[in-house]
Amino acid sequence: MSLGYAEKLSFIEDVGKVGMTEFFDSSHVLQEKIERLVKMIQKSKHLVVFTGAGISTSCGIPDFRGPKGIWTLQREGKPLPEASLPFHRAMPSITHMALVELEKAGILKFVISQNVDGLHLRSGIPREKLAELHGNSFMEACPSCGSEYLRDFEVETIGLKETSRRCTNVKCGTKLRDTVLDWEDALPPKEMLPAEKHCRMADLLLCLGTSLQITPACNLPLKCLRGGGKMVIVNLQKTPKDKNASLVIHGFVDKVVIAGVMDFLSIRIPPYVRIDLFQIIITRSLSADKKFVNWTLQVASVHALKAPLPFLKSIEVSFSDAQKYKAAILHEQPFNLKRRTVTTEAFEILLKLNFSDGCGCLCTQINIPFGFKGLNGCCNLDKDTVIQDLREKAIQDICCGQNAVIERILAPRTEFTVHAVVTSIKAFESESDFLNNDVKRATESINGPQTSQKRSKGRKRKSIF
Repeated sequence: MSLGYAEKLSFIEDVGKVGMTEFFDSSHVLQEKIERLVKMIQKSKHLVVFTGAGISTSCGIPDFRGPKGIWTLQREGKPLPEASLPFHRAMPSITHMALVELEKAGILKFVISQNVDGLHLRSGIPREKLAELHGNSFMEACPSCGSEYLRDFEVETIGLKETSRRCTNVKCGTKLRDTVLDWEDALPPKEMLPAEKHCRMADLLLCLGTSLQITPACNLPLKCLRGGGKMVIVNLQKTPKDKNASLVIHGFVDKVVIAGVMDFLSIRIPPYVRIDLFQIIITRSLSADKKFVNWTLQVASVHALKAPLPFLKSIEVSFSDAQKYKAAILHEQPFNLKRRTVTTEAFEILLKLNFSDGCGCLCTQINIPFGFKGLNGCCNLDKDTVIQDLREKAIQDICCGQNAVIERILAPRTEFTVHAVVTSIKAFESESDFLNNDVKRATESINGPQTSQKRSKGRKRKSIF
């Protein structure tokens, strides 16, 4: 979860058990359990996955209850852990991407998540097959028509409060709200109802990286048992639901899911490619004597003109005719540049986009042809095809920075273009490498018998059912 999210939550004394001891199955036991899990998945007709903060720790997002978790350190009076990269630049883990491939293969039917990091949606899990019980830090929703808006920046509030943006539905226009719950907010029926439905239908429910302490969410997996289903828990700490599980695996989620399940099922996981969007708007007007063009260049978010562009640090603007036109560096958002040029001249505007921390490369360049006599009309571009081509090229090159126009509207006074740019690419280790690394670390972490802590009552969220 986000450190910002933890700080925004209202203060409570009891957040449940923290500082929980981590356990590691021996290499031999781990291998046996992985094989049992694979057989259970192969027999399953309705697999449902229930996820917690443990599947995102390898993405650079601290958990809450582990030995170095946010709430553990808070209770000990220690400084909070530092995220390894900005929250908005966190990329899906190999577990996130494995779930995507399992869904594509028809094996995984539904995902239920307690996380607010938005990584399941970003990884490619279809929205209709995902319940985000506690919300999404990057999602705004319209309370009137129900429209959802996934952002590339973290929404500024939590607790279902109004944000500064409005629904873009022409028949609506209602002020949007954040979707992240505070402690006393009830779980939304839109997420809870399908989650309950699929838990009841599940013949196998796989819990990944969750301590199963927050109610009522933690009781959802138990609903599969009433219909004869089985529950499997993969987590480093013991949980209150271990006694109800057919199988409990103490190991790193990434390595267990990938090294075991994906390897046995012979399902390949492609690299994750992060593609961000932005818009360039050029407006033009004639001077009073009609000898000059006064024009403004604006680089803005596709979400709103005043919304942040978190993946851009600065923009260097230069021109193909460098002797006539002065270059500029734009450091502050919104990125705007005003210039005056001769009406009859045409040239190229050269934009060097310098990416912020957490992106996979330092910069990319875009060239924009400029002339006073613009063209009218729209260019019919297949957005999905363009983005898929960008993704394939990034995977082929194993690098980022590729960009393309996905929408263009040209008019005599205004030119509007939407660009897609590959800002990160993440390839994954082979399954055998993951298994070897997991076994090695697990072996090194076992220092004789360990005892679990006494179980304490976990923190409850309000239920509306």
